[in-house]
Amino acid sequence: MSGNADIGLIGLAVMGQNLVLNMSDHGYTVAVFNRTTSKVDAFVNGEAQGRSIIGTRSIEELTAALKLPRRVMIMVQAGPAVDAVIEQLLPHLEPGDIVIDGGNSNYQDTARRTDYLESRGLLFAGVGVSGGEEGARHGPSIMPGGSPDAWPHIKPIFQAIAAKVADGTPCCDWVGSNGAGHFVKMVHNGIEYGDMQLITEAYHLMKVGLGLSHDEMSTVFKKWNSGHLDSYLIEITGNILAYRDQDGTPIVEKILDSAGQKGTGKWTVSTALDQGIPLTLIGEAVFSRFLSALKDERVEASKILSGPSERMDVDGSFLDDIASALYASKIVSYTQGYMLMRAADVQYKWDLNYGGVALMWREGCIIRSAFLEKITQAYANNPGLVNLLLDDYFREQVDSAQAAWRRVVAKAVTYGIPVPAMSSALAFYDGYRHAQLPANLLQAQRDYFGAHTYERVDEPRGEYFHTDWTGHGGAVTASTYKA
Repeated sequence: MSGNADIGLIGLAVMGQNLVLNMSDHGYTVAVFNRTTSKVDAFVNGEAQGRSIIGTRSIEELTAALKLPRRVMIMVQAGPAVDAVIEQLLPHLEPGDIVIDGGNSNYQDTARRTDYLESRGLLFAGVGVSGGEEGARHGPSIMPGGSPDAWPHIKPIFQAIAAKVADGTPCCDWVGSNGAGHFVKMVHNGIEYGDMQLITEAYHLMKVGLGLSHDEMSTVFKKWNSGHLDSYLIEITGNILAYRDQDGTPIVEKILDSAGQKGTGKWTVSTALDQGIPLTLIGEAVFSRFLSALKDERVEASKILSGPSERMDVDGSFLDDIASALYASKIVSYTQGYMLMRAADVQYKWDLNYGGVALMWREGCIIRSAFLEKITQAYANNPGLVNLLLDDYFREQVDSAQAAWRRVVAKAVTYGIPVPAMSSALAFYDGYRHAQLPANLLQAQRDYFGAHTYERVDEPRGEYFHTDWTGHGGAVTASTYKA
């Protein structure tokens, strides 16, 4: 026997509650459950009062309240908690019912869960949701993947509650099978790490290198937000720098400089290592958070280790240089993220719509920006584009920013101000644009000490050779493999 609710949601933390309210705003009846049932009572008697939201006190009651096929969305902590909820749901579901994981799950877990539930006659959707509390309430970016047959049943709800671009297109479309949705969300979060690190480096250059006040820096970021750096993260940075504590001082300077993270950035970098993709900028962003967490060690080191004066001798145009370096580095960050998606797409055969991914990120999510429209256009112009740096727009933008980018990195190094993301982005760009890199010497070294063999420029690719460098190494070589 089925009920009248269009969808059920388990997990009434802030994101879960806001998604439910968003669904209710769009005319959907939602049944809700939380392990701590007092949260259900507080919600239905509070913000949800008078709405088409049904509070339930058990999994059995929740599933009984749903129309067929049942659609149940899980919003709990990623990891074992998701598996535990799935197991609790199974006895109360029928073939064709749909389980949806809207948390920040690892894409490999999503692929596993998709196979598992499909083997039970059920459908599974691993759905990346970005936008934080505000996005969940008023329109997030939604990245669904999993069982393709689930999409027609969840599409109307998710496209209704998703953010919309100017022409009304929802920032939500089918990404691909098994773990594709959560993979794209993971890359989104990795790029978010990169964007945030780049912005903090620009802030550090202005604060320490140029000696700007917080009001002056806030003004700079607000000016940048009206140009091609227009983005949510630039916008909130301008607001943060202008915000004062009760005593009138900038509250940002009272926040301990030890960054936290929930793991998706690390997943992105780890996946890049597995895929053999040089995700250098996002890697530096993750490592910079690790370094910031060594607060006590850094305090002691600052008393012992020396460096140059950090106050830069530059003119007013250097602010424009920082903006150019930030934009060029941002292009590299997205370039690397798209390289990772392309590699996974080949492996898992998802058939990703790269322009569509940028469209899904255009509004609602944390990395939303005007910049993403340019990515959508790049893939509309050339669906087979191998690398964003090869698109005419991005190539021209990097070319015009290149001199300023180099000046910023050089000045930062000269004055001892760390800019790991900006400098790694520049190093990647220089490496990518070189037809010849010194890896020939590296391969010679590997062959010298380990007989690892090498390919020759004057022979076809895929043929391997070994040199007896010392005259007594013999003809035996190591197996050639890629790890």
